[in-house]
Parts: sequence; structure tokens; C-alpha cells
Amino acid sequence: MNANGPDYPLRLYSVVIPARNEEACIAATVEQIHAMLTAAAVPHEIIAVDDGSTDGTGAVLAQLAARIPQLRPVNNPGLNGFGRAVIRGIEAASGDALVVMMADGSDDPSDAVRYWQVLGQGWDAVFGSRFIRGGSVSGYPFHKLVLNRAANLFLRFLFNVPCNDITNAFKAYRREALDGCRPFLSPHFNLTVELPLKIIVRGYSWTVIPISWRGRRAGASKLRIKEMGSRYLFIALYCWLEKYFSRGDYRVRRPQPPPPAESRAAKAR
Repeated sequence: MNANGPDYPLRLYSVVIPARNEEACIAATVEQIHAMLTAAAVPHEIIAVDDGSTDGTGAVLAQLAARIPQLRPVNNPGLNGFGRAVIRGIEAASGDALVVMMADGSDDPSDAVRYWQVLGQGWDAVFGSRFIRGGSVSGYPFHKLVLNRAANLFLRFLFNVPCNDITNAFKAYRREALDGCRPFLSPHFNLTVELPLKIIVRGYSWTVIPISWRGRRAGASKLRIKEMGSRYLFIALYCWLEKYFSRGDYRVRRPQPPPPAESRAAKAR
């Protein structure tokens, strides 16, 4: 894969964090992300989406925003769900590059900095993998790890792609590539599959780098495996049908660069 996306410099990095009942960890997560991006001189905003929390998540975010001007808390006032919260964050974001991070602090902010740097090389999207050389995982429940590896093996086979961590939410995109993935269909965690698969199927450039992940230290996971199986399968098959039966109607169209001056002169002769 080549970095054949836009070559203009990026202006602002939007960190989208969906949060539902994350009172115990959201403050540490936001503070660590902000500190890391500031130290790396990355211009950024943090869009923390309160997805119908019934605890003190909203109050914690309001207090943080008073001393972190880059933090912009927003509410998801409609139906709740991880995908809906991420989409709400995308709509509220101002950046020309976006990264989705988990509120529980499982994603390493230093990897978010590396995403920004790789996007700056011209890639449309950067996918992290915890399961390649240089990646790491700690505190992953065994049954979820087994299901994760099986699901990713299925997706690799179905789409014939080398990426082995498609289901991980922690990925970064240029704004125009995300806009090219519309319409967004997934209201729940299956959005983590929809976005990268549409990037791949619609012909945007992407690359994979190793990342680290650790299990949450506070609060409870919102992912319900029993509820998500059919939803993951639905969106995977939707993207597969688009790949093979849409006749390229949704693929990215970029203007071709003009031929070199010597080629034009040769044609004129």
C-alpha cells in the first residue's frame, strides 16, 4: 500500500472519546491524552461524548473543560450506543484528522501521536495492530481474546487483507476519508468494523503500525459479546457486498496528476 492520499499539511487533530458511565476513569484518560499531544506539539481538540451516562461522567467532563481549553464535552441526546456516540463526536469535531480513543484509558496516547505523524505522510487512514511485531496486549480476558482472533481471521479471509486487528476501535483517519465512508450505518460497536472496511473497500490509502493496549483498571466494559455477533456479521457482509457488487460506485475518485512537461512536449511533436 502506498501513501497516495492528500499531500497538504494537517491543521488540527480531533480526539473523539465516547463515554458512558466512565466517571472513574475519564479524567485520567483525558488528562493523559492532552499531556501527550501537548508535549509532542500536536494541535488538538478532545471531543468527549457523554453517551447518556447515569453517573457523574458529565460533571467530571465539565470540571475538566474549565481547565483544559482543548476539551469540548458534548452530549449524545438521542438514542445511545457506542457507534452513535462516535458519530456524534465526528459531527462535532473541527479537525482535518480524527482519532477514536476509548474512555477507559486502554489506548496509549503515544500511539495517537504516531498516528498523527503517519497521517502527515499522506495516508488516508492509520490502523493500529496489537498483534504484530512491536505491538502488545495486557489484561485481555482470555475468552474475549479468542473471539477477537477468530473474528479478525474471518475478516482477513473475507476481504483478503493483511490487517489482523480490524475490530479494534483505536484508529485514525483524515477527515475527507471519513466523509467518504458515509453513510454511517452502525449504531453500536460494529462501527469499529464499518469504518476500516469502508476505507479498504472504497479505495482509500491505509497502513498499519504496532500499538499497545491494556485492560481497563476501573469501571465496566460496555461491549456485550452476545449482542454484537450478528451486528458485526451484518456490517461485514454489507461491506463485502459493496466491494463485489457495487461496481465501484463508492470508490474514491482523485484527479490524476498532469504528465511531466517532457511527456507533453513529446506528444505535441
